[in-house]
Parts: sequence; C-alpha cells; structure tokens
Amino acid sequence: MDCDLSVEQRLLKESIDGLLTDSYDFDSRKKYMAEKGGWSRAVWSKLADQGLLGLPFSEEDGGFGAGGVETMIVMEAMGRALVLEPYLATGVIAGGFLRHGASAAQKAAHLPAIIDGSKTFAFAQLEKQSRYDLFDVTTSAKATGNGYVIDGEKFVVLNGENADTLIVTARTGGAQRDKSGIGVFIVPATAAGVTRKGYPTQDGLHAADITFTGVAVGRDAAIGDPGNALPLIERVVDEARTALCAEAVGLMDESLKTTVEYLKTRKQFGVAIGSFQSLQHRAADMFVALEQARSMSMLATMANEFEDAQERATAIAAAKVQIGKSGKFVGQQSVQLHGGIGMTMEVKIGHYFKRLSMIESTFGDTDYHLRRVGESGGLV
Repeated sequence: MDCDLSVEQRLLKESIDGLLTDSYDFDSRKKYMAEKGGWSRAVWSKLADQGLLGLPFSEEDGGFGAGGVETMIVMEAMGRALVLEPYLATGVIAGGFLRHGASAAQKAAHLPAIIDGSKTFAFAQLEKQSRYDLFDVTTSAKATGNGYVIDGEKFVVLNGENADTLIVTARTGGAQRDKSGIGVFIVPATAAGVTRKGYPTQDGLHAADITFTGVAVGRDAAIGDPGNALPLIERVVDEARTALCAEAVGLMDESLKTTVEYLKTRKQFGVAIGSFQSLQHRAADMFVALEQARSMSMLATMANEFEDAQERATAIAAAKVQIGKSGKFVGQQSVQLHGGIGMTMEVKIGHYFKRLSMIESTFGDTDYHLRRVGESGGLV
C-alpha cells in the first residue's frame, strides 16, 4: 500500500502549515480566544482565501473536489496549531450533510457561503439522555401544511453560540429510540423560537445549549428523507470522527516534539534531563503511541470510502479506540515530563492535553467504540 502523499497533497500540506505558522503562534491563539465566540474572523477569512473551506466540495458546487486525505492533512495541521475556528462544525459536518444529502437547491443556497467564509454552521444533535446514541432523539419536528414545527433542546452544540445556521436532528415519527422517524433540518440560528446559551469549553472552544420552541421551517428545510435520515447522520458523523482522529494525530505530534525539545533544554544536576535514559524510554513510548494512532487515522480516512456501511463504521470505531488510548498516554506523559509547569495555563502543553481529552469524548469515547468493535466481531 502506497501511503505517500501526491504532489498536490504535499503542496496543500505546505500551504496550510505555512498559513498556520504565520497566523497561529501560542500568543496569537490567546488573542483569538478573547474575540467574540472564541475564534478569529480574520483567520477564517484566510482559510477561505486559500480555498481550504471549499476543499471537499465538487467543482460543480464551486469547490475543489478533494477527498478524505486532503481533509486529514488539514485537520492534522489544525491539531498541531490548536486551531479554534469552526472548520469541523462547518466544513466537515455541515458540509458533509450538504454533500451527501442536500438537494441542488439547498447546495446552491448554502455551499457558496461556506466556501467564501461568510457563514458558519453548527450541528445540534446531542440531547440530555442520548449520550453517544445518534438515534436517541426526543426533539420533535411535527409536519404542518407548509413545513415543520421543531420543539426540543440540544446541548454542547459546537460553534452553536455564533453559527449563522444550525443543522438539527429531530424526530418526525416513532418512539424516542427508534432508528426510523428521524430527520435532519436546516434552521436559521436567528429563527423565531431559537434560544442559545453559549459558553467556553475546557479546550478553549465555544459551544451552546439551544432550545427550540415552536420553530417553524419550510418543507425545503429537510435534508434528504425526513423520516429516514439516520444512515445519513451516521455517515456524516463517521466523517467527523475521522477528522477528529486526524486532528488528534496533529496534537500528539506537536505534543511529542514540544516535550522532546523541553527535555533537551531543562536541566537538573547540571545536565539536560533528556540525557536520563528513563525519560528517553518514555519519549520512545510516546512515539510508538503516536505512530499507532497515525496508522489508524489513515485507516479511518480510507474507510470513509468503503461501500459497506458496517465495515466503514467498524474501522472508524477501531480508529477512535486507538486515538483515545494514544491521546491519553501521550497527553499524560507530556504533562508529567514537563513537571509542574505542564499544569499551568502559561505553556501550551496542557492545552494540547485538554483538546485531546475533549476529542476522546466527542461522538463516542474509547469504551463506547470498543464495544462497537466487539459487537461487530472485530476488524478481521
């Protein structure tokens, strides 16, 4: 298997790495966190200007027709730089729903705004009782003569505080945990009846709890089949999990580099602590964990192209398991090898560990995905 990047992919990597090196040092990130919503509109515009927001969309829709490998490259770079901007929520998740399920009219209405950076999106899916089950939905979408009326609550909606448009899962029929009767709807964030309560999360990003009270939307708000959208939701969430795996690899890669550099410069007893064999062994173990995660991230990226939905889901679940284990190990070792300073807000290593911890619990933690792999009979 040839895992080398093509010429175009290497150029993309150089482009995004160069952009983030110039725009996203640790001090700049602190300033971006202080902006409204916790991210920089100027950086978002730069991502749009370089065409990064249009990567996954077809040329017919105004994009570049790139695939999963290109998304992996971008997400790894964003992990290394601890990027705050809502690329996952807007480009990967909302873009995924529009690419895989939207009508031509819906694509024409929303994709140009994503590609040029003028609008951001949020995926309102998580409910109090649902935990990681995508089919556990109590938010309702009752059909009316002109469309639907949505009522319910969603929690920890990434970028929900500032998104212009929401992608909402709601039940059009059936019981709370039925796998049928679930729809996906496009809802303007400023629609009457939408109430948002925003807050920062532990990793420096922002989320919101959103209440929908008699929110009226038209028939054209539904993406795909409003009574059987779970397969679409699962496919898009699998792509989001894959993107998170790639981001985690970038985080671990930078954590290891930062830690090794610290071991070379921090001195005890007059010598650099990196000369201590026990600490060298720890760094070697971190490298092994990183490479295991990297290989599984590549597997997940390839798995998104699998035609068999179960095979795809199992491979991505397995990748999420390894990412969770490696992320916890690399994050813990990085902080411990930095000593007391690793626990402070003044150095970036703790921020990497926080983001790795949030990724581990997003769209299913390690234990959840381990059960999924076991129930499917394993990868082989």
